[in-house]
Amino acid sequence: MALKVELRPHERIIVGNCVITNTDQRARLLIDGENVPILRERDILTPETANTPAKLVYLAVQLMYISPDPQTQHGTYFNLVRDIVTAVPSSWPIIEGINNNILNGDLYRALKDARKLIAYEEKLRDQYKAAHPEGDVSSAA
Repeated sequence: MALKVELRPHERIIVGNCVITNTDQRARLLIDGENVPILRERDILTPETANTPAKLVYLAVQLMYISPDPQTQHGTYFNLVRDIVTAVPSSWPIIEGINNNILNGDLYRALKDARKLIAYEEKLRDQYKAAHPEGDVSSAA
């Protein structure tokens, strides 16, 4: 089944192991292929933008998704989630979903679940800020 993608001017997209950058005009692409990883720019995290524990988990899953050998990232991923579950046990249901998708080979769905972990982390940080307006948020979540 083909995927239709519309790119804004200068927007980037990852298709397989290639980064495609649009020119200065909108473009429509029809991408046809099976099991080809595709990520739009808005869904891509870089090591510089992965600045929280949940974002680091997302980055590890993202690297699994676009890698021809996803298992190279498993050690990093499982170390990160172990640390998160130790610090925030309530995150386990989300992490369990990510784990199940990774083990089933559905890395795109694991990536979507990793977004839920980021949202949960942000919710916890917001709750901490509300309860401790003078406190340092970097020690929360």
